[in-house]
Amino acid sequence: MIIKSIELKNFRNYEVLTLSFDEGTNILYGDNAQGKTNILEAAYLSGTTKSHRGGRDKEMIRFGSDEAHVRTIIEKNGREYQIDIHLKKNRTKGIAIDKIPIRKASELFGILNIVLFSPEDLNIIKNGPSERRRFMDSELCQIDRIYLSDLGTYNRILNQRNKLLKDMVYRPDLKDTLSVWDSQLVETGKRIIARRREFVEELRGIIHDIHFRISGGREEILLTYEPDIDDIFFADELNRARERDRKLCQTSVGPHRDDLSFSIGGVDIRRFGSQGQQRTSALSLKLSEILFVKKRIHDTPVLLLDDVLSELDSGRQNYLLNSICDTQTIITCTGLDEFVRNRFQINRVFEVCSGQVTEKTIKEA
Repeated sequence: MIIKSIELKNFRNYEVLTLSFDEGTNILYGDNAQGKTNILEAAYLSGTTKSHRGGRDKEMIRFGSDEAHVRTIIEKNGREYQIDIHLKKNRTKGIAIDKIPIRKASELFGILNIVLFSPEDLNIIKNGPSERRRFMDSELCQIDRIYLSDLGTYNRILNQRNKLLKDMVYRPDLKDTLSVWDSQLVETGKRIIARRREFVEELRGIIHDIHFRISGGREEILLTYEPDIDDIFFADELNRARERDRKLCQTSVGPHRDDLSFSIGGVDIRRFGSQGQQRTSALSLKLSEILFVKKRIHDTPVLLLDDVLSELDSGRQNYLLNSICDTQTIITCTGLDEFVRNRFQINRVFEVCSGQVTEKTIKEA
């Protein structure tokens, strides 16, 4: 699959912008804070309905405007799709596929598969568990609509249960209603745990082989799913934790506390790995994500690289660039030195300056 074009209106610092992309490697270069990442954000939004930066929809609307519009044309399996996303300052976003409005955002998932790699991802190994859960969820939600539905349901139940725990401080009589939320939380949580376990099992072999090659055969990485609670014992543990939950006013057990571990030679590199090991492992993880998606959808996802090359040494740069030669890639960077030096194939180049985008030839750039 490829993104053929993106049109922006009043999105971030762009009043009006239309860009057509090559099916190969597309470079957006320019100084920092010019709007390069905003274009990647629009592409990511078109595949996931959300910004990779987090935050609220209205933050993506250009200052002084009440609405923003993103139109993305993609080609998948020989067919074109038009994805329109209408952001509104005081209302829920509107989404249409081929000009037909959809009722649920989940209906968009699976049409455009996106893998995004940013400098923040280089910290996914050493950051807290929430970063690693977000990695699992973002990938599974794109390829599995049942998981997407279960995750949304679980989070709603979790919020309701936590609210009830807080209300019980003043209304102890509400304790009898806790079992209703518990049974729903367990039912949905078990499915999430089972799906995450399958995902990590499949990813384990992929990341092992990639990391072994990146490290020149010096390191073998082991990826392990660390569920907060085994799905078999979820109901029992949730019941045992009731008194603690009541005191904390929050749910202390469940898949919302899961983690992933990364070990090399039996050493937990989340805590004891060198910065080089952690960065190489993060790169291996993102490249594994690309191969995982390819295997699942029998197609290549669109890869977005947000100024990540400047964070990698030349060896890791070369491995990354040589690994994506068959994938449409949109890259942001401040200059083209890395590509020229490594003689890497560039298909289309755009200069981004103060919200203005100009296509350039390689010689002009």
